[in-house]
Amino acid sequence: MENTTTEISTQTSTPIVSSSKMTYEEFLREYDGQYAEYVDGDVVKDMSVTQTHDDLTRFLQALLRFFVEAKKLGKIHGEPYQMRMDFGDKTKGREPDIFFVANENFHRLHEKYFEGAADLVIEVISPESVVRDTEDKFEEYEAAGVKEYWIINPNRRTAIFYGYDEKGKYKMLPISVDGKFESRVLQGLWLKIDWLWQEELPNLMDVLKEWKLI
Repeated sequence: MENTTTEISTQTSTPIVSSSKMTYEEFLREYDGQYAEYVDGDVVKDMSVTQTHDDLTRFLQALLRFFVEAKKLGKIHGEPYQMRMDFGDKTKGREPDIFFVANENFHRLHEKYFEGAADLVIEVISPESVVRDTEDKFEEYEAAGVKEYWIINPNRRTAIFYGYDEKGKYKMLPISVDGKFESRVLQGLWLKIDWLWQEELPNLMDVLKEWKLI
């Protein structure tokens, strides 16, 4: 049987995709430990990220991990660890840049994936992931039940934060007049948006002092 390549396009480029359908279990075996996502039988391998993306992701991951551990709230995970979401007969195995799992959801943590929606997900946009992060994943995370979704675009210097409204749809969460965002999921955690765009990101210890954690 001849294989045909399925293309999943983004705004600026097309990720590498598997040439044949496979089950999620087959995907986990074949792509174990790799940076790849599973979308309804297709395998999407992202393009390499920029230094800016990597620095910002590591900065946020370090901050959130320290906060979550200090408060004993749960665990912070990130790519290439999977978040598996099932929608009827369709399965999405996504690799958020960062996601938070609350203590009460630890029973859904498996060796190779987290089952269902995490409590909070953060995606840092790369040039090739604009459509995927702002449209595809936005719809999936909203439908799956991710309580809070942060979309951070260092190229455009935009940070948009979403949470559920009374109708169960995402709405933008407010940023204060002095440029701070306060998480609804991680009670007590706040960020200065300007931190995200500094050429040299803030020192971790300085932020922890502002948070009065040290």
